[in-house]
Amino acid sequence: MSKKTILLPIAYLPPVSWFSLLLKHPVRIERHETYQRQSYRNRCLIYSERGILPLSIPVSKPNGNHTLTPEVNIYNDEKWYLKHWRAIRSAYEASPYFLYYKDEFKDFFNDGFEKLFDFDMQLIFKLCEIMEIHPQISFTDKFEKDPAGIIDLRNTFSPKKPLPYPFPGYMQVFSSRHGFLPDLSVTDLLFNLGPESKSYLSKISLI
Repeated sequence: MSKKTILLPIAYLPPVSWFSLLLKHPVRIERHETYQRQSYRNRCLIYSERGILPLSIPVSKPNGNHTLTPEVNIYNDEKWYLKHWRAIRSAYEASPYFLYYKDEFKDFFNDGFEKLFDFDMQLIFKLCEIMEIHPQISFTDKFEKDPAGIIDLRNTFSPKKPLPYPFPGYMQVFSSRHGFLPDLSVTDLLFNLGPESKSYLSKISLI
């Protein structure tokens, strides 16, 4: 029996929960929504020495509140990418696999991307490549408030509202200080578990 397609928004270095769906389901990415602020679309959560650290990409909306997500520009003048890479390096340089994977990501943290949608998707494809995930990804061709025949999870994931799912624990760099922090950016999983990341994702069943 074929599995239903999942409808998702884009996400910047997506959380583990979001990424787990790519492993088990066909996924359609929403291209025609009005951009939503304070979401995973332009931010991620990593594990720093002080606990959860949000990283947010500054953006500009050329059409104000009517700007569609693919139209959102990255505001590179603030050189946010240098700050993000320093934060990621500081958070994970002591992890088992950071040195092994860092060069796969470092080139993304420059001023080479103009559109948030393109940047997020390129990172998602890179993460899939590293973890040897072969996702079935398609994109919407119009906006539908209540799409038929699809599981709509566009508003399920929020950096301010953790999912009530019992994520299996794994060793994190600062676990001795703050304990296990679940459902952070999938990069937290990758830098800590390396080749075992895909196996971990397979254990998550959100739907």
